[in-house]
Amino acid sequence: MPTLKVTVGERDRLNQRTRSRIKAAQEGEDLDDAQPVLNFGSYAELSRLLSPKNLELLEAISKHQPESIREAADLVERDYKQVHRNLSELEDIGVIEFENGGPGQAKKPKLAYDGLEIDIPFAGSNGSVDAAAP
Repeated sequence: MPTLKVTVGERDRLNQRTRSRIKAAQEGEDLDDAQPVLNFGSYAELSRLLSPKNLELLEAISKHQPESIREAADLVERDYKQVHRNLSELEDIGVIEFENGGPGQAKKPKLAYDGLEIDIPFAGSNGSVDAAAP
């Protein structure tokens, strides 16, 4: 599994990187080394991913590979509804995936990446910190 690179407020740089990679692909270059990137518009959005409860949940999934959301909730000793909500949010941003066990069977949470690489630039182009980047 690859590592997911997580950034904050770098849309312009990521858009340029995407355009460069599209051009390279069109020219027939090999792009197998591409690292997936998840960009958050603000530190507040990033803090939701990095909340202690989410990190505990991701660690429990990594270590124990629970067979269901309920089993994941039991591992972290939290309410099923809270864990279901957290896992749904993590799925929405692509950090976890669910494997369906078939009709009538539970959804199994699974990590989509083997880790997160966090890249947080503190200074904007004018040298100031931009904590509320678009």
